[in-house]
Amino acid sequence: MKTESAISIQSKIESLLFLHGEPISVARLSKALSASEAEIEVGLEDLAQRYVLPESGLTLIRNGKNAELATRAENAPDVEAMLVSDREETLGKATMETLSVVAYRGPVSRASIDAIRGVNSSFALRSLLLRGLIDRRPNPFDAREFEYTPSFRLFELLGIGSNGELPEYATLSRDPRLAAREEHSDATDADVPEEDVPEDARTEE
Repeated sequence: MKTESAISIQSKIESLLFLHGEPISVARLSKALSASEAEIEVGLEDLAQRYVLPESGLTLIRNGKNAELATRAENAPDVEAMLVSDREETLGKATMETLSVVAYRGPVSRASIDAIRGVNSSFALRSLLLRGLIDRRPNPFDAREFEYTPSFRLFELLGIGSNGELPEYATLSRDPRLAAREEHSDATDADVPEEDVPEDARTEE
């Protein structure tokens, strides 16, 4: 019989996986829930067993130490029909806001998008990915998360060759602190410490 604590961990893991909308590592779940990695693994195993039941519409995908929620394979035709319907509908305000951030600031992490918008953007990002309007790739600065960029399909739909052709791109795409650093390129490193520049705005030396 499972203890109340074990059931609670399982429930919390499920909530975080659903909210995150991306693969998330056991280590990150462990830190977020103040639980050991062993407890997280047990919780994930329990979830996987629950999702085996035919009445469940979800499944748990594991890739090494990462886990992600996905829809049940048997429900693919209905899920695809809904996705087609969604793609044909006009983008909502939240999705348009998220697309604008990615178009002007990409590559950009979900954490940065959330900070700019002030709300969780996981569902809007998922919708944009399904429509093929943005692309997702591993974040070179943080292996625990992804970063998002505008897709070639978006450029085709807008009739532009790159995001540099977007209106006021030079102004809207630049972080104020990064812009100040570039405008004073003759200044010493002490003038603008590296830690003052957002991680997603830094470039490799």
